[in-house]
Amino acid sequence: MIRKQLLLTALALAPGILRAQAAPDLLSLIVSYNTQKNTVKPEGAVRAHLDSLDRALTAAVAGGRTSEARRILAHASTVLAGREWTDSADFAASLRLRSDGQIIASEQPYTMRVTQTYAPRLVLATPAAQAVLRKRGVGAQPGDVVKEFAAADDVGRDLLDTPLTMQLDFHDVPDGIYTLFVNVLDSARTMARLQMQVVVRKGVTEHAARLAAAAASAPAALKAELTYPGDRLRLVNQGAVAIGSFNVDAELASADSVAAAIKAERDPFSGKTGEFTRHYFLTQANEALPYRVYVPTTYSPRKPLPLVVALHGLGASENSFFAGYGGKLAPLAESHGFIVVAPLGYRPDGGYGVSLGRTTDNAARRKVALSEADVLAVLAEMRRNYNVDPSRVYLMGHSMGAIGTWYLAAKYPEPWAALGLFSGFADTAAAARIKGIPQFVVHGDADATVNVSGSRTMVAALKAAHGDVTYIEVPGGSHLSVVEPNLAGLFDFFATRTKAQKP
Repeated sequence: MIRKQLLLTALALAPGILRAQAAPDLLSLIVSYNTQKNTVKPEGAVRAHLDSLDRALTAAVAGGRTSEARRILAHASTVLAGREWTDSADFAASLRLRSDGQIIASEQPYTMRVTQTYAPRLVLATPAAQAVLRKRGVGAQPGDVVKEFAAADDVGRDLLDTPLTMQLDFHDVPDGIYTLFVNVLDSARTMARLQMQVVVRKGVTEHAARLAAAAASAPAALKAELTYPGDRLRLVNQGAVAIGSFNVDAELASADSVAAAIKAERDPFSGKTGEFTRHYFLTQANEALPYRVYVPTTYSPRKPLPLVVALHGLGASENSFFAGYGGKLAPLAESHGFIVVAPLGYRPDGGYGVSLGRTTDNAARRKVALSEADVLAVLAEMRRNYNVDPSRVYLMGHSMGAIGTWYLAAKYPEPWAALGLFSGFADTAAAARIKGIPQFVVHGDADATVNVSGSRTMVAALKAAHGDVTYIEVPGGSHLSVVEPNLAGLFDFFATRTKAQKP
């Protein structure tokens, strides 16, 4: 039921689509398309065409045919936008850039490949390609040209079988963030323009290696602070993680400061308050992961404080609850005297243990399991590092995070004094298991991403089980707009609920 609801209604606002090293997650593409469809509300022949494509998409996803699903989504998105799906559009949608990585050590050789995710109908007669490096532009306007690379005309006609390979030299490119454009040509006609953000930083590989070496002799609680940049660099360059989630210079500088503190025999996080990022090593994933923390300025290890665990929506990160929603989370945590922690959930689309309509292959199952494990491990980290009141531990989330909140609370009900849920849904069978946990639920009745029926049916099941539920349905509220105005109410709700007593 959850899988069907996801494929038909979607879950959260997805990031923009770029033809980057890390292809946008299929789930995010489905969400973006379905949100747009629910907003446009197509009718007549267009609706019938999209319904046919939706059935094909559902079958492709269920069968694990990811490339075919991406092709169908490109087709459906083109139709929804009112454009014709042509052989040229089919060809352009099939292309993908692959490379040695998006974080480039400029002193090292660099290889770029143009390939295809599926075989399009169109085959070019005389294919060629031209790569150009530009400064980051503003909006849709590209920046100034930094370097033009030699054109490649020794291109095979079947890029799926024989990808185009280009050797690019970055030795004379200054450190910075750029956009690499690759124009795919047929004779003189441009058939597609691919782009990929890249970070050029001389010596970045060696820098990360030095930090990893320093981690070998660091205190156990600080090792992950030093190994995280290298882990993330590797994952970005493998295409497993989107580059936008990793600020290379900031992460390296942060790790350098921790290394300097260790050398001075000082714990840089001891007594630290306010908003900051920590890292720890998740054994099951064999990598260091981040989490964002807010510690009130009034915190003292001698006095236990409440803890709120906040789960972000699809495509977001551990920073999203702090950076978004009007920036209200940290001030509310300070005024109420709550510690707040936001885990990544392993990946931005991890699901916190919920499959969310993915295929059931080993990679998908591993991602879902590690997302769940990350939340539990971060909770354990917070209990080790801070004096947390065990009767006042709360779980909240938005969209995918709300779905994860209901799921995790049903599977692990013991820790939570109350739950906060914005724009989610759940299996109503869970209501009997979590009826004893007070819940604050918010949903907009104009949500084009997750239909309001998701919260309505769960709230009805909780009330039928005599649960303590406060439900706010916002007239005209969208998927995102309902969060910020209701965060203060959520914290007030949490402040009156403990595991020891109910109001």
